Amino acid sequence: MERLAQELEALEGQALRRRLQVVEEVLPGGKVRVNGRVLLNLSSNDYLGLSQDPRLVAAAQEAAARWGAGSGASRLVAGNLALHEAVEERLAAFKGVEAAVIFSTGYMANVGAISALVGPGDVIFSDRLNHASIYDGIKLSGAALERFPHRDLNRLERLLQGTSGKKRLIITDSVFSVDGDLAPLADLVALRERYGVWLMIDEAHATGVLGPGGAGLAQGLGLTDQVDIHMGTFSKALGSLGGYVAGDRRLIDYLHNRARSFIYSTALPPPVLGAIDQALKIAAGEPERRRYLLEEADKFRRGLAAAGLDTLGSETQIVPVLVGENSRTLEFAQALQNRGLMAVGLRPPTVPPGKARVRFSLSAAHAREDLAQALETIAGLAEELKVSSEQLAVGG
Repeated sequence: MERLAQELEALEGQALRRRLQVVEEVLPGGKVRVNGRVLLNLSSNDYLGLSQDPRLVAAAQEAAARWGAGSGASRLVAGNLALHEAVEERLAAFKGVEAAVIFSTGYMANVGAISALVGPGDVIFSDRLNHASIYDGIKLSGAALERFPHRDLNRLERLLQGTSGKKRLIITDSVFSVDGDLAPLADLVALRERYGVWLMIDEAHATGVLGPGGAGLAQGLGLTDQVDIHMGTFSKALGSLGGYVAGDRRLIDYLHNRARSFIYSTALPPPVLGAIDQALKIAAGEPERRRYLLEEADKFRRGLAAAGLDTLGSETQIVPVLVGENSRTLEFAQALQNRGLMAVGLRPPTVPPGKARVRFSLSAAHAREDLAQALETIAGLAEELKVSSEQLAVGG
């Protein structure tokens, strides 16, 4: 325990120690109560505002009343309820693919799928900024890892030309969670076809937000059929919990038999499934939610850029502001909270050293006037604390 305490002290000295912050109440309009104060929550992944939607709450209650609070077993034992099958059928239709399988979390979906599909003797090509769950799945798989610089297709192609393996797999986030930019999916599809490799995309931050039906970036670009493995979550824009993998029916059947995080986990409980089912209906049937979100995100990004802030190429509802040093990032985040905005600082290892930033996540639950006021507050504090692009460049 003493050694653990020393390591915690070392983290403290580098401004890298994390602490839990208690949210005392979740309020309408994308707001929360923390330490007795109401804050505009600009740190949530609840992109469509569905986690508080009365229809999801009612659907969860109805599922609990009919099926109970828990599933009672893993899917392959006795926990495969008709409700699981019905939600997976709806999900497959939502994604525009043959079949889908639900995992307990998005993390478990990535770890389970990657480690099931590839192994020693195989090669995985991964964008350097992919989510940690992807890298953990790669480690567990035992496959060789070839990382390429963020969205660097020239480097990726050279790696593809210089490697061979029994199976080769390209993996990328579709929306990158720390920069808010998009994968060059059309070009990745072209490389998939040119070199005969698999392509897997993590649509965690795109599901519900992008595409005409909300199914993600692949749907938005008309590339669903050119992606072999679609992964995503219900815990962000869909307002609930769980992860999924979707695609060819043979892929899903294989994961039933080989994905350890599916085989050895108790199935998602009925109330969660009820909420997921309702969220899929709303996401597909109410496109105005994502239109509003993306329009407001565009205004927000442009406003930050006009204030001289570096948003690191964001193209989505995830809008980071580069600060650089860990301690200054924490100072900026605390100052924002003191002014009524909840925005969390991201530090290494989540981001590269020297690239700490405050990440703002917008939601369709946010009112225009609240976002406009938030933008004014952020710009003013950034000027006061000297975190603009020009000031950072001169070490101000």
